[in-house]
Amino acid sequence: IQIALKSNDTEVDLLSKRFSLDMNMAIFVTMNPGYAGRSNLPDNLKQLFRGIAMISPDRDLIAQVMLYSQGFQSAEILASKIVPLFRLCKEQLSSQSHYEFGLRSLKSVLIN
Repeated sequence: IQIALKSNDTEVDLLSKRFSLDMNMAIFVTMNPGYAGRSNLPDNLKQLFRGIAMISPDRDLIAQVMLYSQGFQSAEILASKIVPLFRLCKEQLSSQSHYEFGLRSLKSVLIN
C-alpha cells in the first residue's frame, strides 16, 4: 500500500485482488511495547514508519466526562477523588501483573 501511495497509483493489488486506493489515506501503527504480552516492532517494519511522541491522557478529564455522561452532577468532585485513589494504588500496592490500575481499569470502574 505504501509503495502504491508513493508512486501515485490509483489501485493496489492485495492477495490477488485489485482494490482502489484513496490518496488521502495513511497507515498508522500504535505500539505499546512496555505493556504485558506486547513485543517490539521488527526493524524491517520500523524503517517504514516514523516515530511520534505521545503524552499521557488527562485521567481527571476522562473520569469527569464519563461520570457526567452517566448523570452524575458532582462529577468533578468524584473524579478528583477516584483518580488519585487509582494513582496511589498503582504507586503503593504490589506491582504483580494481575494488579492493574491504569486507565483501562479506571474506565471499567466508572462504567460499572
